[in-house]
Amino acid sequence: MGIIKKLVSQTAIYGLSSIFGRFLNYLLVPLYTYYFSAADYGIVSEFYAYAGFFSVLLLFGFETGYFRFRDKENSHRDEAYSTALLFILLINLLFLAVIVLINQQLSSALNYSHHPEYVLCFSSILILDAIAAIPFARLRAENKALKFASIKIVEILITVFLSLFFIVYCPKALMLDSQSWVKKVYNPELGIAYIFLANLIASAFKFIVLMPQLLGLRWGFNVVLFNKMWRYSLPMVVIGFAGIINEMLDRALLKYLLPYDLQTNMQMLGIYSACYKLSILMTLFIQAFRFAAEPFFFAYSDKNDAKEIYAKVLKYFVIFCVFIFLLVSLFLDFFKYFLGSEFRAGLNIVPILLMANLFLGIYVNLSIWYKLTDKTLMGAFVSITGALITVGLNVWWIPELGYEGSAWATLVCYCFMVVVSYTLGRFYYPVAYDLKRILGYVILGIALYFLRSILPLSTGWQNPLLLSSSLLTVYVLLVVLFEIVLPKNSIQRRVI
Repeated sequence: MGIIKKLVSQTAIYGLSSIFGRFLNYLLVPLYTYYFSAADYGIVSEFYAYAGFFSVLLLFGFETGYFRFRDKENSHRDEAYSTALLFILLINLLFLAVIVLINQQLSSALNYSHHPEYVLCFSSILILDAIAAIPFARLRAENKALKFASIKIVEILITVFLSLFFIVYCPKALMLDSQSWVKKVYNPELGIAYIFLANLIASAFKFIVLMPQLLGLRWGFNVVLFNKMWRYSLPMVVIGFAGIINEMLDRALLKYLLPYDLQTNMQMLGIYSACYKLSILMTLFIQAFRFAAEPFFFAYSDKNDAKEIYAKVLKYFVIFCVFIFLLVSLFLDFFKYFLGSEFRAGLNIVPILLMANLFLGIYVNLSIWYKLTDKTLMGAFVSITGALITVGLNVWWIPELGYEGSAWATLVCYCFMVVVSYTLGRFYYPVAYDLKRILGYVILGIALYFLRSILPLSTGWQNPLLLSSSLLTVYVLLVVLFEIVLPKNSIQRRVI
């Protein structure tokens, strides 16, 4: 339990930065959805979808590769860092050169010929974030969670401040005084471009703060080590790319597969993306867990009780994820006010996406089998198969079911990946996961969610807040019963 507590504390620090930072970002969702139309927000969502793909491609899996070879070859820790950093730096400089050369043609192909600044601005964000990822990985590997969290929080604070400045303050200042100094820094015609600009300035700040970490370049480039890292990391690109297909492709496809005109399709894309944001609490926890768990899994893998610890970690992970699922889905009548009224038409997809993200989190836990056994090619096979399912179901269901089809496709994909990954893990790296408890808690969460819609009809229960609170309390009490009370009584009986 002491090891799990250490993992929990690391997750809490990463989570605090992620939750606090993303919560501030979360507060930008009402800002965007109240100040911009669904079609405009659809443009922002489309670019963030593309960003997901390129964030994987521009990092080439070397973040995980650095973790692996830092611990595997302790005598080359510094060289592993500098080798990864030099490679990522070179790749991203080449990417920037290509974007500058083809910016206008690429903008026209995306139907943004009048706004080439969109592509250039977003490409710059991607490059700065990719280069910064390696120094961030080093902070995580060295357990400098507080420094990691501080930089992340300040970055997001800058994004929030600039978003409020450009979207709220500047227009009002010009309305009150057309000759205000604001006129020198603000152009109303840019509109949603200021969302991108705020992100770019924040990413530039993060890069500047991490500049001292670039001194690691002095350790040089180890060709032999690079070849090892490359062979290990390249399948991670495929895995990461497939993961982004599962997570982000729907937002790229909705623009083209919805059976309406372009303007309506962008409106639907905006609604879907805004409602996706309501699953942010689940995403935040999974991200915080991943930041803490990945280096922990590698560092703890040589311990005798490693598999026992991994099994307990997954069980407690699922318990907390089901709690988040219930918290958001049972109180959706409250969370909906974070979105503008135009965007609330898609609230029915939120529970589906929450459950999909829960299974994604389970998959993150199960994926240790191919990372610890260097079977990354087999892990890539699982991810590619899931990506093919995502593509196929989106192409099939979007024209028929609209954006709800995308939500169901995401859930089906992650469920499939969990089953396949668990099956392969049983063969290559067997861990005695407590399947009865894990599946029991997931089924319990789904059952309580459906009770929320059934009970008022069958019993005449008029207070939805009281009903939701009662159901959430039932879940917590049952967890306490099965995880604390019954095990404690069992121990006492054995002692007697």
